[in-house]
Amino acid sequence: MPTNFVQELRWRGLLHDIMPDTETVLLSESTRGYIGFDPTADSLHIGSLVQIIILMHFQRAGHTPIVLMGGATGMIGDPSGKSDERNLLDQQTLEKNCNGIQKQFEKFLDFDSTSSNAARLVNNYDWMKTYSLIEFSRDIGKHITVNYMMAKESVKKRLSSEAKVGMSFTEFTYQLLQGFDFLHLYKTMDCKLQMGGSDQWGNITTGTELVRRKEGGKAYAITCPLIKKSDGTKFGKTEDGNVWLDKSRTSPYKFYQFWLNTSDEDAETYIKIFTFLSEEKVIKKIEEHQEAPHLRVLQKTIAEEVTRLVHGEEELVKAQEASQILFGKATSEALQKLDQATFLELFEGVPQAEINRAQLETGMDAVAALSAETGFLQSNGEARRALKENAISVNKKKIGADYVIKNTDLIADQYVLLQRGKKNYYILKLRD
Repeated sequence: MPTNFVQELRWRGLLHDIMPDTETVLLSESTRGYIGFDPTADSLHIGSLVQIIILMHFQRAGHTPIVLMGGATGMIGDPSGKSDERNLLDQQTLEKNCNGIQKQFEKFLDFDSTSSNAARLVNNYDWMKTYSLIEFSRDIGKHITVNYMMAKESVKKRLSSEAKVGMSFTEFTYQLLQGFDFLHLYKTMDCKLQMGGSDQWGNITTGTELVRRKEGGKAYAITCPLIKKSDGTKFGKTEDGNVWLDKSRTSPYKFYQFWLNTSDEDAETYIKIFTFLSEEKVIKKIEEHQEAPHLRVLQKTIAEEVTRLVHGEEELVKAQEASQILFGKATSEALQKLDQATFLELFEGVPQAEINRAQLETGMDAVAALSAETGFLQSNGEARRALKENAISVNKKKIGADYVIKNTDLIADQYVLLQRGKKNYYILKLRD
């Protein structure tokens, strides 16, 4: 028998709206349920992580999760929660985006066909591409009145928007298309549940209504709250933009740092939502944090758990080591293990000087590396004094006047980090 999925969402603060009888049905039988994802990019960002985690909880509770890729609806754009119409994407871009997102889901859900509740991934383009407007109007449109559609919150908000941009017919039909998805999955895969963010309630209930009117069936709905930061700003955004799940867009180090920089108030919320720790452990961690907030127990736990979930153990260790480097608690060996992207993120804005590879092949003495030749210090005399004072480090390792910098000192085969004192950094970069 399934475990209590709804109760799991409830204590974690992940339950916003739920259709009557949904919890009873989910406890009585293994059920198929889906969440839709519009492929607006070839990677999901952490704004989608809540929905991914909900699908993971759903599968762990003994149910079958279905990931719906919006290959067709992505060509239109969902107006829910939007003040402007989204740019339309062409089929080639959507296909590329769908492929990228599909690979990401394989890290989170069990798609092994031998499992009794193996996850499924479907694309609504497959059943919409041959469906004509006449067929759609006849089979779907006649079952949902304009009055019903106009009453939806997402439509009312856009029509009363101060921007006065109105709403195109394309966007207006979105709820019908999403409702048609639910109907199709109900008929072809016995899918009885749709889940999503609270802004999707109107679109989801259009689907349950279609199932009732067309099939005389009963379908169910669950939504979760939209995650916001305690200061009211949008979750998942930084000054650089979205925090992505793809490490080529947001490095594991930056990803780890995002969670590490969470406020105390948000951390108490996020540890329930974004980790799979038990309720007992979560309560214990919160109490531990409240006793000594300066130790940032919650932030460290969340950063560790979520980075491991998204990027794996190896990338987590690298991100933790990189963080230690920044705070001066790591070895030169750890520094030299960094990849180029992480190194440049760690030391963003540090001045650089270019040198030839040949200079390192023969060896570059410490005074030359520090002085006017590179521009780090003003003169050979200043370089010698700093070395004598034991104030110079190469790659976080203290050096003397007789030290010779060689190829073996290179970080990511291209950089050497010079340091005077605690905070005065300089980078030597090999010319390409």
